[in-house]
Amino acid sequence: MTRGEGGKDTGMVETNRIIRGDCVESLGHIPDSAVDLIFADPPYNLQLKEELYRPNNTKVDGVDDGWDKFGSFKEYDEFCAAWLGECRRILKETGTIWVIGTYHNIYRVGSVMLDLGFWILNDITWQKTNPMPNFRGKRFTNSAETLLWCSKGESCKKYTFNHKLMKRYNGGKQMGSVWRIGHCTGGERIKDASGRKAHSTQKPEELLKRVILASTKIGDTVLDPFFGTGTTGAAAKKLGRAFIGIEREAGYVEIAQKRLDGISGLWEEAGWVEDERQVRVPFTNLVKDSIVKAGDTLYAKEGRAAALVLEDGTLMCEGSAGSIHRIGAMVQRTPSCNGWKFWYAVKDGERLLIDDLRNEYIRRRHGAR
Repeated sequence: MTRGEGGKDTGMVETNRIIRGDCVESLGHIPDSAVDLIFADPPYNLQLKEELYRPNNTKVDGVDDGWDKFGSFKEYDEFCAAWLGECRRILKETGTIWVIGTYHNIYRVGSVMLDLGFWILNDITWQKTNPMPNFRGKRFTNSAETLLWCSKGESCKKYTFNHKLMKRYNGGKQMGSVWRIGHCTGGERIKDASGRKAHSTQKPEELLKRVILASTKIGDTVLDPFFGTGTTGAAAKKLGRAFIGIEREAGYVEIAQKRLDGISGLWEEAGWVEDERQVRVPFTNLVKDSIVKAGDTLYAKEGRAAALVLEDGTLMCEGSAGSIHRIGAMVQRTPSCNGWKFWYAVKDGERLLIDDLRNEYIRRRHGAR
């Protein structure tokens, strides 16, 4: 077990923290099969040869950071094999990994992943709605990046994929593999003291929101070995997931920590689940936590029936006591009933479905801390 100050002990590894250090070395200290999801935005190895200018002769603030430079393709491939090998070791059998890149590196990364035993589930195209033009006019505008979504291996069939949840997020339509999302601009783009963008390849939170919603459950642990300014951690925290970030640059660590410390609330989707069985919450827990109190009255839709909440979490109605499901079935004279979707409580004069109160309980227990 790995423990430390300020983190959440999952029984396996300390979470909700940033580890400052080399990604390969730091990954080596994480136990086997410890994380549910990995999102990696590695160096793209752009191999830039010269500076780029706009038609008005202003210089393009491109990716010229030292961390993106490698001596050769062989050196880059060896680096990818090292960090990806560690990622595969720490990933659970039910977990998945997402790796993002451009045409400069994603095919090399994909080859390394297949050699290591990863199994590609999808390639997602992030189509940027506001791409940078090709100023020289010698190629098509590079308006997309590719995400490879992979399981730990071909035999790992029980990976998490929230098909119904993503369909709900997509307005009732099955979500496809082309995501139209703008890159970071305006208030989302983090700037340094001089007003320049703090990180040259900061990803939009919407991209990470989709990744995490699609492939994790409430309370899962998300790891990012190239944490940067903390977009993965921010999205994870807003969705009630735990996170681990690894970042070697002290400046980025400072920015990311400040960003994470400033998050106080959750996104609406934090309580969404693919299947109610993913998070089993007895009605008794809501009573113990005073979300619904003993002595309160629950009402059926349109006031057709009322039931008294007892201290043990059962309901009393028409002289009979039983679970929210049993009493709901009795009232409707049906063989069964999903009590979560049948009973309403009154809070501040407003009727609320107890299923929504259950989601409140889940967010309270598993949400950002």
